[in-house]
Amino acid sequence: MKLALLADLHANLHALDACLADAAARGAMQYAFLGDLVGYGAQPAAVLGRVMDMANKGAWVLRGNHDEASVAPLPSSPRADRAGAAWTASQLDASQREFLAALPLTMQRDFMLLVHASAHEPQRWDYVVDAVSATASLDAAAAAGATHVFGGHVHEQRLFYQGSGRDAMAFEPTPGIAVPLPRHRRWLATVGSVGQPRDGRPDAMYALFDSASMRLLFVRVPYDHEAAAQAIRRAGLPEFNAQRLALGQ
Repeated sequence: MKLALLADLHANLHALDACLADAAARGAMQYAFLGDLVGYGAQPAAVLGRVMDMANKGAWVLRGNHDEASVAPLPSSPRADRAGAAWTASQLDASQREFLAALPLTMQRDFMLLVHASAHEPQRWDYVVDAVSATASLDAAAAAGATHVFGGHVHEQRLFYQGSGRDAMAFEPTPGIAVPLPRHRRWLATVGSVGQPRDGRPDAMYALFDSASMRLLFVRVPYDHEAAAQAIRRAGLPEFNAQRLALGQ
């Protein structure tokens, strides 16, 4: 089975459609949306419409911190993940807000554990950015019987593995080159951001996992980021939300 892993869509319909088209062309048979469907971008209702339709067809969907903030927005909060939450909530209908509120924080499918942030206390929205945070997440997944953790939240594509030692080690993935993820090791991948990459490149990100060959492919997809930026400006959202798409910030 080829599983498309998409995280941090951030209401960017242009990037989402480009990634979905690319995944379909590569033979994806199952789709997983790893949270932060909304936030920052200008098209939350349209993006949720896509995701809800795919969920009805069997896609797996998780809740992220921006999704949670949009269900119960606190406009006066200084936290970055609350910025624009009230506006986002105003764009959604009741069924879309109910959909977000009902989403789980984690999902386990056989040896795979899906999460938005960390498998260790997922409600804390911790960032998995180094060996220490990766080890904590992998240990929590192992306690649940999972060897492979797939998540998002950090908006970058990263890979960690745990061999015979306790501490996780980082492996630098190269987009377009499949990486073997054998079952005798534990693996944690952050699949990058569909709608708001932050590694200095504007191309959208997702990953494709082949459970038959046990290989993970990190993918970059060009899309019309200027059109997405113009949609943000037309919506009256912060200018930086538009500028960062071209900058990959």
